[in-house]
Amino acid sequence: MQHLTVLGTGVLGSQIIFQSAYAGKDVVAYDISDEILAKLPERWDYLKAAYLADLPDATAEKLDAAVARIRVTADLADAMKDADIVIEAVPERLDIKQQTWEAVAAVAPEKTIFATNSSTLLPSDIAPFTGRPEKFLALHFANEVWKFNVGEVMGHAGTDAGAFEEVATFAEEIGMVPIRIHKEQPGYVLNSLLVPFLDAAAHLFVQGIASVEDIDRTWKISTGAPAGPFEIYDVVGMMTPYHLSKDSDDPVMREFAEIVKRDYIDKGYLGKGSGRGFYDYK
Repeated sequence: MQHLTVLGTGVLGSQIIFQSAYAGKDVVAYDISDEILAKLPERWDYLKAAYLADLPDATAEKLDAAVARIRVTADLADAMKDADIVIEAVPERLDIKQQTWEAVAAVAPEKTIFATNSSTLLPSDIAPFTGRPEKFLALHFANEVWKFNVGEVMGHAGTDAGAFEEVATFAEEIGMVPIRIHKEQPGYVLNSLLVPFLDAAAHLFVQGIASVEDIDRTWKISTGAPAGPFEIYDVVGMMTPYHLSKDSDDPVMREFAEIVKRDYIDKGYLGKGSGRGFYDYK
């Protein structure tokens, strides 16, 4: 599958776009407005610097070639016209994802395989809205995909086995290590482990048990881990924990969402990719 379309150009969407182009795929980047798409050159510059810092084989020539393989559009029909596979990376809300796939189903070629990068939602909750549930499944990426290169492949009961393997192969072709999930699990493997860890850190923070810095310091010193939970929040970006927490049954997590919105998102502190989150990276 050579022709990829990515729906959504946020933190993860832009990384999927860039990594796929770096691996030699022809990529269409779709978002809902030209104003959003106009910000992508700045994002490519950020990712180029990260690749040069983190990947020994990265060169300026390879990175420029990757950018040249990316085409941007705010026209959904145009974005879909040649797609062999489409990966959706829109906000983590079931209604938004369902509406997005309904729109995609109306214009996608018959050949196109559909994949969601949803972090916590089940493919079976989205599949009825795709018009081709047998060709719909999840391909989930860890943040900073060029370094943390796991591609979790998870279908639902109606996913065709051939489509599942095509997506696993595609993941490998773009430099991911495909992890085949044998049955639906909210959060796959990665987030089933990570989300409770991050929630525990949020509880410590909201309840005033310790500072952000000391929570991270405790974890890193005690376990040898390279990053603490709030450094991980910054890599993920503020929008994802906000959407996941704002309607939580846990009042502490709802309060955490309010703090994230008021003290960070509303001030433009969207995480490491923006230069500032819980920490200042400038």
